[in-house]
Amino acid sequence: MKIAVMGSGGWGTALCTVLHQNGHQVTLWSYREEESIQLAETRQNPFLQGVLLPEGIVYSADPACVQGQQMVVMATPSFAVRSTACAIAPYLEKDTVLVCVTKGIEADTDLRMSQVLEEVTGKTVVVLSGPSHAEEVGRGIPTGCVAACQDEYLAKIVQDAFMNHFFRVYTSPDVIGVELGAAMKNVIALCAGVCDGLGYGDNTKALLMTRGLTEIARLGMALGAKMQTFAGLAGVGDLIVTCTSMHSRNRRAGILIGQGKDVQEAMKEVGAVVEGYYATISGYQLAHKMKIDMPILNQAYEVLLHKKAPALAMQELMTRGKKGEMEDVGWM
Repeated sequence: MKIAVMGSGGWGTALCTVLHQNGHQVTLWSYREEESIQLAETRQNPFLQGVLLPEGIVYSADPACVQGQQMVVMATPSFAVRSTACAIAPYLEKDTVLVCVTKGIEADTDLRMSQVLEEVTGKTVVVLSGPSHAEEVGRGIPTGCVAACQDEYLAKIVQDAFMNHFFRVYTSPDVIGVELGAAMKNVIALCAGVCDGLGYGDNTKALLMTRGLTEIARLGMALGAKMQTFAGLAGVGDLIVTCTSMHSRNRRAGILIGQGKDVQEAMKEVGAVVEGYYATISGYQLAHKMKIDMPILNQAYEVLLHKKAPALAMQELMTRGKKGEMEDVGWM
């Protein structure tokens, strides 16, 4: 297939290597022309240290590069999805398969990334998500993801395009669950980093991850997601990999915040987009709109937006009223 990947960050570039290895003709689009030129000249991306990009990839900074492509993969940061979609919409072919690999919820509109793309382009979107660090995918380390779409035919096209001996792809009809899990786990990963920065241990992280997943599932099910999705790759799988690895920008930023750094300074030091910060804001708005109780998310919002002391936030979470573990969501 002829495939364009929109966004030359670590994830977009790593997926380019997967698609190229699968025999597709791949174009990698960059927002800045100088970045596109540098990638073409060096065949190296600073976000994928040690990975030499294969020969044969086409590099472009022109949104019109999507013209004539059979598949277009949206891999920009969440805040740039709408503007990029508007730029490429006039050039998309009628039968082009549109894939979203960006994780997040749009601020102010409360729309998931696939909803933003569908609103702008009028196309049915396939979501590809799961526990997948770009640094590992770029090196061909075994990884599993989920292609989610209510149109099973489109999901299977994406499955066939991406799947190979090290990149395994499952299909799912639960777009809401897959996207909510992908977006909101970044909030929990940021919080996990804060706990590390405060010097807390494995017990704390296990508590945070488990209860965080309960909150994500509670919100997702209120929006129409399936409970089983949160026990799969896009739920607990993505949560584990993001909360426990130093590849995670969210966790690294959280560590710095837990150590006492200002939130904006911490994100600047990480040197790349910290999606958990934006997901905290949009998730907080969505949870309040839906009247869903999300104590961890609420405390994260206070720490990130109102400079609440992280240790105080943790103390307030620990001293909440008594509850039964399974009464919130109905896992059993």
